Amino acid sequence: MEMARLLKLMCVFCIAGLIPTIKANISELDEYWSQRADEAREFTLQAYHSDPYEIVDHFHERHYDNSTDDTTTEEHSSNSTDVTATEEDNSNSTDVTATEEDSSTKPEEEGTEVIEMVGNSKNSTRRSLKGKGKGKWSKLKGPCTASNPIDKCWRCRSNWANRRKKLAKCVRGFGHGTTGGKRGRIYVVTSNLDEDMVNPIPGTLRHAVIQKEPLWIIFKNDMSIRLSQELLVNSDKTIDARGADVHIAHGAGITMQFVRNVIIHGLHIHHISESNGGMIRDSVDHFGMRTRADGDGLSIYGSSNIWIDHVSMSKCQDGLIDAIVGSTAITISNSHFTHHNDVMLLGAQNNMNEADQKMQVTVAYNHFGKGLVQRMPRIRWGFVHVVNNDYTHWELYAIGGSQGPTILSHGNRFIAPPHLPYYKEVTKRDYASEDEWKHWTWRSEKDIFMNGAFFRQSGDPHYKSAHTRKQMIKPKNGYAVSKLTKYAGALDCRVGRRC
Repeated sequence: MEMARLLKLMCVFCIAGLIPTIKANISELDEYWSQRADEAREFTLQAYHSDPYEIVDHFHERHYDNSTDDTTTEEHSSNSTDVTATEEDNSNSTDVTATEEDSSTKPEEEGTEVIEMVGNSKNSTRRSLKGKGKGKWSKLKGPCTASNPIDKCWRCRSNWANRRKKLAKCVRGFGHGTTGGKRGRIYVVTSNLDEDMVNPIPGTLRHAVIQKEPLWIIFKNDMSIRLSQELLVNSDKTIDARGADVHIAHGAGITMQFVRNVIIHGLHIHHISESNGGMIRDSVDHFGMRTRADGDGLSIYGSSNIWIDHVSMSKCQDGLIDAIVGSTAITISNSHFTHHNDVMLLGAQNNMNEADQKMQVTVAYNHFGKGLVQRMPRIRWGFVHVVNNDYTHWELYAIGGSQGPTILSHGNRFIAPPHLPYYKEVTKRDYASEDEWKHWTWRSEKDIFMNGAFFRQSGDPHYKSAHTRKQMIKPKNGYAVSKLTKYAGALDCRVGRRC
């Protein structure tokens, strides 16, 4: 009898623990959100790679593949099949089929498939937010130099604005299958307003991201957007800020919940704060009550195939980037992080969670810079490939984790804080004794360490993957990191000139 009561009590606690996990910021878990959650779990299983080392090998192979130095050759060799398939699959595609040398090619923004929702916004800003020749970009003159394989794929082309969707071919790592809004039309954001959460104004970013169709979202001019509530991004979207100086600041952050196939590129995200919640539209045919949002800059919740590239982030109330609850197939690349405590959280649950065990994330070519404290990233469960990042600042530690995640640190540069003699260790394990964490696979290869920094490895010291040496091509040495991450963060891209 006592045993039965005990089992019943345990079931109650288990169910109570699952409710916040499923509901997140959803006030009422209606049939719509339940269906979205079920679909997201299916997409997680589809995106999960049973042999993550194969993705690591692919990343390294592309890193050393000489063809990445000649992007024109790579493009022409593949365009003939890719563009044809796209046009057959979706008549709304605006992929450019002409060659770059064809001077008659028109920008995508001028084509018939471009959506431009023109609004009469009194607060729409056209002022430049980049300053008067100050900052690191004022010193960059002369020919464009692409410093890593992702950037070599697209950056040094003066007509990049005519071929925006080529960016979708450039993702590497676990997010390699992400295409965002490539198969959709161009949507031009013309207004920085964010006033109506249920019926957003056409031409605003909120109106763009809730659409059900694939969209490639760009910005007509420089603007600073203060989100009144969290921005709920629907599946198959690209937010592409190239050509404008776009800031998401002094308001709520961006949420990807139970969605897939999203690219976020070129945004400045900073000074993000909690939002109170309320009625918010997440799709053209659904809105509902949301509870308080924590104040994350980018929140990835139960989502898959996500690529975050060339964003600049700082000073958010909670985390800069959180990827939790079974999110997987994610690449975070070419980004610049500064002035924050809890930088990046990958996996949030301490209890056994099958979904988080399928989490697979690539963190590559990022600069972890001034004023950072910890979690670069902090990982529970899952498999994370941390490759060719520059760690120039931390106050407590750089890479941490619990619940036995697999962490491969390849070719990073770690510079320990000179003023904190007791915080030289790169790594930090939580909630486990050494007898437990010594079996976790945390391996360092080709990393370099400065100012006394050190990486405490664990797992089999003779650890090798099942792949051959030809498959397991090594990454760039950590000494190359300053070049590989030279252009981390949002780029000063302007139409008609190279980024």
